Amino acid sequence: MRLSIQKFLILYSAVVSTVLLGVVLVGAKKPASPEFDVVRVHRIDVVEPNGTLRMVISNHDKLPPVIINGKEHPEMGAARPQAGMLFYNDEGTENGGLIFGGRKNEKGEVVDSGGSLSFDKYGAGQIIQLAGVDDKSHQFAGLAVGQGGQRIWIGHGDTGVASVSLSDSNGKNRIVMQVAKDGTPSLVFLDDQGRVVQSLAPR
Repeated sequence: MRLSIQKFLILYSAVVSTVLLGVVLVGAKKPASPEFDVVRVHRIDVVEPNGTLRMVISNHDKLPPVIINGKEHPEMGAARPQAGMLFYNDEGTENGGLIFGGRKNEKGEVVDSGGSLSFDKYGAGQIIQLAGVDDKSHQFAGLAVGQGGQRIWIGHGDTGVASVSLSDSNGKNRIVMQVAKDGTPSLVFLDDQGRVVQSLAPR
């Protein structure tokens, strides 16, 4: 009888050990996703499995210059004075972004203040930009749409004029609809040289 009990206990222990090992292995295949309350970083790069850069979230100091096919090109523009998020296409070429900034210089003047959300056409410049800037040099807010040059502008500038401008493929304004700061509306038609060919205003 004693021998049978020993065999039973050995068999029972083996079965229990096997089951526990299986549970551990199954659990190890599906690790819990890490969870953080606060993540403090200077820059985050989102990449494809092959290493192609798709998005950068960065502070001012780490924001990269223009990147084309995965290669940085600082010669294509001055260092960006903003922080933000940059988007890249399947080939690792910049095709838009969300940037923002603002500070006072040594003279106490507000500079580089504002934000911009933009999307680019493949192999070309911006096709959509939503921007607002308010500093010592520029004061405007609006939406720009273009392809090979700005074709549509909806916004207002520092003069208080709200406007909608439609341009030709060369970027020349051809129709401009405005409402002045005092509320006076107007509609102007222009030729390809910028000359007014017809204007409409309330009587």
